[in-house]
Amino acid sequence: MQKKKKSTFQKITMVFVWLMIIVTVGSLVATAIGSLGGF
Repeated sequence: MQKKKKSTFQKITMVFVWLMIIVTVGSLVATAIGSLGGF
């Protein structure tokens, strides 16, 4: 059970980290496009 809980926790952590990275990159790209007047 400990292994399953640990693996599940690791999966949740990885998903959270990836979401944070995607949001950070997305905001940076949006800011760059906004400053350049792309849209």
